[in-house]
Amino acid sequence: MAGPDTTVRGDGVTSAVAVDPRVAAKMFRGLGDPTRLRLLGLLLERGEMAVGELVEAVGGRQGRVSSHLTCLRNCGLVSDRREGRSVYYSVPDDRLVEFLPLALAMASDNADHIATCHQIE
Repeated sequence: MAGPDTTVRGDGVTSAVAVDPRVAAKMFRGLGDPTRLRLLGLLLERGEMAVGELVEAVGGRQGRVSSHLTCLRNCGLVSDRREGRSVYYSVPDDRLVEFLPLALAMASDNADHIATCHQIE
């Protein structure tokens, strides 16, 4: 449903701001990994965390977790700051506080359908 600030483009995409669907799809691919979703969830729940804390919380290897954090940072979903030898990550966009739980609720509500989707693995 289109509101006053909503653009409905000819390609079927509805958004508050016209965005290239390839850019939007790339952002969603950034969210398309269980570890990255867990990292975002932790940062939303706990606030800023050091890489070592995130590694411990997800039970992964430091190099792999850092790769996931780099992906999230490159998509603008997390930001980082360095303090001495430590790197701290946080969520820079408050809209994720609403978006991520909503997206996860939609996934939960459609879990049976999503499980049978073989085009996206």
